[in-house]
Amino acid sequence: MKKFTIILAVFGLFMLSSQTAKAQCKTFAKGTCKTELLPFVHDGIYNATVLSEGETVELYKTFYSGQDYRIVVCGDENLPPIEFQILDGDRNVLFDNREANLAKVWDFKLSSSQMLVVSIQVQTSEEMSDEIKSGCVAVLVGFMNIENKLE
Repeated sequence: MKKFTIILAVFGLFMLSSQTAKAQCKTFAKGTCKTELLPFVHDGIYNATVLSEGETVELYKTFYSGQDYRIVVCGDENLPPIEFQILDGDRNVLFDNREANLAKVWDFKLSSSQMLVVSIQVQTSEEMSDEIKSGCVAVLVGFMNIENKLE
């Protein structure tokens, strides 16, 4: 019974620290990344997580035709450079920030509605260290509201 209690306590601490990290990343996304969307209107979804150098993650999101969009990918300043690509459903590259001086922002408009993949990779640091760097990485999406276009 004592062993079960210890395992349960460790699991509880792990879940609590995981939730704390998610909350910190959401705060990072709101405070640091959201301003990069302006003058676009944020879609209200905060896609943010803790990544370590060398890790890759993908986000799948549907975008609609005729709408102007902005995607922002930003990470903690202590992380190595973040590379990202936007891929269509057939995995054709629509945008690669390596070809745009590691830009954090991409503005676009699609001629047909489709699901796109945002593929993110945190590069490995070139400096020698025993510690793997990690930090929050956020992907925010904004759209151009018709009122914003008129201003």
